[in-house]
Amino acid sequence: MTFKRFGGAAALAVCGLVVAAIVMRPPALGADGPDPAAVERTRKQVRMLDDLYKTAIVLITTHYVEEDSDLAAGEAFQALFAAMKEKGWHEVRLLDATGEPIEEGNAPQDAFEKRAIQSLKNGETFVERVVTRDGKHYLRAATPIPVVMEKCVMCHANYKGVRKGQPIGALGYTVPIE
Repeated sequence: MTFKRFGGAAALAVCGLVVAAIVMRPPALGADGPDPAAVERTRKQVRMLDDLYKTAIVLITTHYVEEDSDLAAGEAFQALFAAMKEKGWHEVRLLDATGEPIEEGNAPQDAFEKRAIQSLKNGETFVERVVTRDGKHYLRAATPIPVVMEKCVMCHANYKGVRKGQPIGALGYTVPIE
């Protein structure tokens, strides 16, 4: 009888530990949202991509755009953005902030993009939101695109009177949180 009591108590203790472990363990990724450390890694990745894309556009414009008939760096980067999306890495969209997009597809298309453009025009430099699509978490972010050199207005004469630092557009990112 003593053995049975000991065995029963041991089994009860083990069950209690299992229940406590299940109740006390942190939620699985996606249960209540993504892991904050994963969001921070993704935020850092977006900032790196933003620096890379913007630096490359300025360098290409500086060194390869000589006249208005040359391929605008923005057009080349539209092709690059499409390739990144097709390969499943991330999505990047050029977003118009003027209200008169050169390409209709650059107009802000949803609530996040519209709010982001307004926030960027009000001086913010990084707007973000975590979203879930088909059970997967993504960081949506937007960063401003100001006119940074005279060559910008060579291809985009409509930006001539824009105040320095005022965004004429934005890069809108959708990056998987992993």
